[in-house]
Amino acid sequence: MHEPVLVLNANFEPIHVCSTRRAMGLILAGKAKLIANGRGYIHTVTQLLPRPSVIRLESQIHKPRTRVKLTRREIFRRDNYTCQYCGRRDVTLTVDHVMPRHMGGQHTWTNLVAACSACNHRKGGRKVEESHMRLLHIPKEPPASAAYIFGRHISDNSEWEPYISGW
Repeated sequence: MHEPVLVLNANFEPIHVCSTRRAMGLILAGKAKLIANGRGYIHTVTQLLPRPSVIRLESQIHKPRTRVKLTRREIFRRDNYTCQYCGRRDVTLTVDHVMPRHMGGQHTWTNLVAACSACNHRKGGRKVEESHMRLLHIPKEPPASAAYIFGRHISDNSEWEPYISGW
């Protein structure tokens, strides 16, 4: 009952991912309709209900454009779990400030990168140029597209693909 379910707005725009339990509550309350059943059925005492994979809300809700939250996990995800100085992937990553905070660097998307602990220690509290290191990619805020926001669920839920692409 805890599998993710894609929630679509009335205009088929993907807006959220909820649990199967929550999705069933919305369907039974008449607030949503089942769009895709890719998971079999739920057996109750008297009924056999399709287990939802994608649902669509009955009424359009206004949701402001989302922005990706600035968290460690999202920084690692944006940088593809790769150290932005040496390019290694098989290490424990840390978050590095490109311009150190004590030199006026901000805690923003454009100043934070994923770094392995060896590179982070080597760079220390210096600027990238001062430590004679280079960034593999210039850090920037990730897009708030549906493909980026819900993309981590696509590998397990291939039936979501037509609803996510194009938004």
